Amino acid sequence: MAVLAVVTSSPPGVDGGHLAVARALVAAAAESGHTAHLVVTPDYGFGRQTASYWAAWTTDVLQIDGQRVDQVISFRHPSYAVRHPAHVCWLNHTMREYYDLWPRFAATISTRNLVKENIRKVLTRTADRWLLRHNVSRVIAQSHTIRKRLTDDFALHAGVLWPPPPPRPYRCDEYGDYVFAASRLVPLKRLDLLVRALAEPAALGVRAVIAGKGDERVPLEQLAVQLHVAGRVQFIGHAHDETYVDHLARCRAVCFTPFAEDYGLVTVEAFAASKPVITCADSGGPTELVRHDETGIVCEPTPASLAAALARITDDAALAERLGAAAAAQAATMTWPSAIKRLMIV
Repeated sequence: MAVLAVVTSSPPGVDGGHLAVARALVAAAAESGHTAHLVVTPDYGFGRQTASYWAAWTTDVLQIDGQRVDQVISFRHPSYAVRHPAHVCWLNHTMREYYDLWPRFAATISTRNLVKENIRKVLTRTADRWLLRHNVSRVIAQSHTIRKRLTDDFALHAGVLWPPPPPRPYRCDEYGDYVFAASRLVPLKRLDLLVRALAEPAALGVRAVIAGKGDERVPLEQLAVQLHVAGRVQFIGHAHDETYVDHLARCRAVCFTPFAEDYGLVTVEAFAASKPVITCADSGGPTELVRHDETGIVCEPTPASLAAALARITDDAALAERLGAAAAAQAATMTWPSAIKRLMIV
């Protein structure tokens, strides 16, 4: 059995899906007989990328707690800068503002800052290209969406391994009378699309519960008031594990409509709770898992199209149950022991 270092990077105080996957991987490795350690290197954000990459580069993962580490499995930027001769990068994402999200990002900054950010973009891309080609032994993408980015940005051809649902006490108590949405409240997650859909004539009978925290909460609450849907949407803030699993168990379906999501862990977690997922055609990772009219509904990223999908699932509990059963069957095929085997190279 091997000693593993599971390495990811995180901004201070942020607990994203990559950390949930990393913790699940550590637990699964232990259950498979390995010794696994979670290592989190800092992500200092914009303007301090050099410090972030240097912190990862200088993190010692050759030995932890007096044990020689046999293999590293890294995740998001810049964790793949750690150095080890047996290093698999199970890539979650690079710094997307310097890649596929560059046009959106560039449109928000001044001309003066654009010059500086262009320089940082070139330096970051150069570092990523070298690290992903020469510092890691193998790159595996967490979704086909991520694999396409690797091909487009670095001409790297990676395999794909979807993360299974993290171990939680998933269950299905009922197909209740509301749709559930859970994510960080930031623009890319497009919770405003859900709020706007509730105001469409087709969705006047739909209720929603939104879990998560972020800078968009106040604007979303204000939007709900402006559109006269505040009585049909509830913002509950961060949902801790028990609350989160409880809503998955009781909701009619999960609504997850981000823009170009890397993977979208909530999708497979909803599946594990026998709940279908409503997503959008341009949502990226979720569309790889959600098969239209089989495990969920894929609609266009417009309020009217989403409203129609929400109304359809709200008005037909039997449909939700049928889609949810197929979703659960798909989630059951995604196991952590098989993931461990794919990720091991020692």
